[in-house]
Parts: sequence; structure tokens; C-alpha cells
Amino acid sequence: MSLDESRGTAMEVGESGRSRLFRGQTAIDFYGRRRLGLAASLGLLVLTLGSLGFRGLDLGIDFEGGVSWDVPASSFGVAEAEALLDAEGVSTDGARIQLRSSESGEFVKVQVEAAEGARAEELRAAFAEAAQVAVDDVGVNLVSSSWGSDVTGKAIRALLVFLVLVAVFISIRFEWRMAVGAIVAMLHDVVISVGIYSVFGFVVTPATVIAFLTILGYSLYDTIVVFDRIRENEARLAAHRAPFADVMNISMNQVIMRSVNTSLSSVVPVVSLLLIGAGLLGASTLSEFAIALLIGMVTGAYSSIFIAAPLLAVLKGRSAEWRDRRWARAVGEPLRAMVMGGLPAGRRVRGDEAEAGESRAVADAASVLNHAPRPRRKKRR
Repeated sequence: MSLDESRGTAMEVGESGRSRLFRGQTAIDFYGRRRLGLAASLGLLVLTLGSLGFRGLDLGIDFEGGVSWDVPASSFGVAEAEALLDAEGVSTDGARIQLRSSESGEFVKVQVEAAEGARAEELRAAFAEAAQVAVDDVGVNLVSSSWGSDVTGKAIRALLVFLVLVAVFISIRFEWRMAVGAIVAMLHDVVISVGIYSVFGFVVTPATVIAFLTILGYSLYDTIVVFDRIRENEARLAAHRAPFADVMNISMNQVIMRSVNTSLSSVVPVVSLLLIGAGLLGASTLSEFAIALLIGMVTGAYSSIFIAAPLLAVLKGRSAEWRDRRWARAVGEPLRAMVMGGLPAGRRVRGDEAEAGESRAVADAASVLNHAPRPRRKKRR
């Protein structure tokens, strides 16, 4: 049993970890584990940035420019497409040949980097003859590389405008330190999401760019939920001069179940898009959009807990308002009591005093164990 001091009612604590998580009764020391989360993110950033620097992104035809043909696959396959390109003297360096599905049936999508208009029509006729279909049944698409660069430039401008507006809004609604934490978390999500595309060689298409911009809104939403609860607990614990480590731990434990539920409810539809839309129905555009969304949702949920909140704790701890509150943070059952609505109780010890107290306790124990033996008293006869 645990006492909810703010309400004066006894509340039963769940026996299992899952039960405590479901009831909002966890006592996880997020502040004490903040370096682990930051180290994990730093490792991912080094890996993804290294891949982006050495390998780069696998850009689709919409960004690099080129020609693509959609050839019905009733009697035509990937091997036949490769053989036809070699016979026609078309370089297959950078070419993509994939078997895809649509509502009308399966088709082979052939993409090459460059081909003139007349040459593209000649190859279209050759594909139709090899597949034993009419020329009109073979789709052809010519894309200029300038279109892709225009889309990329607009996406970057939209990203910069979005970050500026977010920074202004959070600074007005909350404070500038929270704005810094939110923006760093969003940039962390975008960089890692783009880097994962580089590591695994996923093709970047316009649908992927749209998904990357969608990630920003999701990451911001989860972070704002955490910051709003932190602000509430700041006001609730202000009179008790609790350290910001307590405020962060209490807030994170109170919203962890909401973050888990939000992430699961968002990920399930995206997984359905991948399994049903892309897997069963063969809608390749859905897979390009859903993969980016799935990666962004996972990184967004992670960054709001292990990037935005710890960074805010570091900035807050150095501010004049919180610098003098060097009390030892609550852990274990005292932390659980505050998570469940209680207030700090008992004598709070400063962090340096707590360390000194532990040293004195060890020294006292050592002196007791190492004292000189006392002389025995003589027994009276």
C-alpha cells in the first residue's frame, strides 16, 4: 500500500511491472539513465551520418531524372528486361528493374538514368515486342532531374519555416529551453530517419519526402505532451523546492503509458499499410510512404523521452532558478509516491551532503570493524 499524500487516500500499488505501467505507478529513474539514451542517440547519429557521407542516398527517378517503362509481366520478367537492355546497348549502371503488382496485374518496372525521347519510344516498342503485348500497353515516363531538385528545395524551405514557427510558438507558450529541446529532438528524428534510408539502401521518392515532413508533426506532438506535464509538475512542486530531476522523473513516469499507447495506436495502421497495401495489393507508393512513417514514429517516441526531456533537464539545471536546488533526487518508493500524486516528504538532503553522508557511514562502519579488542574482565570467584 502507498499513501497518496495530496489526497490523503491509500492506493494499492500493482504487483507486476506491467500492472504498475498500466496504472501509472512506475518509478523509473529517467534522469539517472539520461546519459544512456543520449549515448545511444549519439551512436545512431554517427552511424547514419557516416552512411550519408560515404554512401549517400539512393534517389529515385523523380530526383535524378531518367526514363521508366512499365511492362506487363504475363510473359516477361526481370531477367528478360536485363537481357533486352544489354542487347539494345543501354547501360544498366544505376538502372532499377523490379517486379511490381497493381490492380491490373503484375508488371516489370524498368528505370534507367537517361534516354532521349526518340530512343525511349524505340525501347518501348522493343519491350512490347519482347513481352508480346501492344505498344500502348507499355507505359513510359520521362522525368527531368530539375523537377526533383525543385521538390528538394521546396522541402528544405518548408522544413526551415516549420522549425522557426515551432521555436516561436513553444517559446511563447512555454519557454525557450523547451523550444531548444523540441527542435533538437525533431532534427534528431529527421537525420536518423534519412540515415536509415541510406544504411539499408531504401529508394527516396517524393512520397518519402512527404513522410519525412509528416514525421516532424508527430515528433512535436509527443514532445509537447511531455513538456506540458513537466510544466504542471513544476508549479505543483514549486513550494517544496524539489530539484528538476524530480520534476523530470515524475513527469516522465506519468506520461510513459500515454506515449506507449499513442505510439502503438499510430504504428498499427502504418504496419497495416505495409502488410496489406504494399504486400498484398502491391501498391508500391504506399510502401515508400509507410516505411518513412514507421521509422519516424519510432524515433519520435524515443526522442521525446530520451532526447527532449534530458536536454531540457540539462538546460534547466544550469539556470539561476534551479541551480541552488541541489537536493538528492528521489528514487524508489519516494519517487513512486510522488508519481501517484504525493508531495515530497521528510528531510531532503543536498546531493553533496548525501555523498558525504555515505562516505561517513562507510568510515564509521570501517572504524567499528577495525577497533582494538577490548580487555576481558576478570571473573569474580
